Amino acid sequence: MNHEQIQALALVVDEAAQTATSISMLTASVPELDLEGAYDVQRASMALRSARGERVIGMKMGLTSVAKMKQMGVHNPIYGHLTDAMRVNDGAAIIKSEHCHPRVEPEIAFVLARELRGPVTAQQALEAVGGVYAALEIIDSRYRDFKFTLIDVVADNASSARFVIGNTSRAVDAVELGNLGMVMEINGQVREVGSSAAILEHPARSLAELANMLAERDEYLQAGQVVLAGAATAAVAVEVGDHVRLLIDTLGTVEFTVA
Repeated sequence: MNHEQIQALALVVDEAAQTATSISMLTASVPELDLEGAYDVQRASMALRSARGERVIGMKMGLTSVAKMKQMGVHNPIYGHLTDAMRVNDGAAIIKSEHCHPRVEPEIAFVLARELRGPVTAQQALEAVGGVYAALEIIDSRYRDFKFTLIDVVADNASSARFVIGNTSRAVDAVELGNLGMVMEINGQVREVGSSAAILEHPARSLAELANMLAERDEYLQAGQVVLAGAATAAVAVEVGDHVRLLIDTLGTVEFTVA
């Protein structure tokens, strides 16, 4: 993939995200697009956002379920970028019309106290963490009829759309990070129940994996950045009028509504 092709694809996914317009999967028209090229498209689309004034403030991990990775035939999770425009205050609303088909996932969020450069172990990764939070991620694949490949998902910034972080911070040594119970409710009804153990078997492994994957591109995580470790359950579609609330052991609650 040459520079012009990467830029052209970045413009496609960027416009789809801006306008909440569904697109055909990129690999249908550009079959030579591979995983490395998809990450190039992702970074080029982030550059377009930066040119409009958005700031990258963190990263998110995807495909952090071991079972899901086996199902998809991959050996590593995927990642995407988070910008300040994606962040929603705890208790605030997201606008459904700004999305194609939004879905919500319960997450653990790390906020880094110092930079984190790979290669690192899970324990070394945790040493860079300033706080752990309950979080919700709103994902929104922009591909028509949910038809896409792993490569398409990566190019589309790993379906990143919005995220909400709770107001309760805990130190990593103050929580049983590897087995935190998680209950996600929609309109007061329990929709998903899970554990942080579902996130790559331990959220610290997800954080370390992200740092190590970034290191392959000579990149690193910066102090103050947010990292969403990955979904602990299946994603649930949301509709106008929904109130979504997540409760995590020790970490408290985080919530949003859909307008």
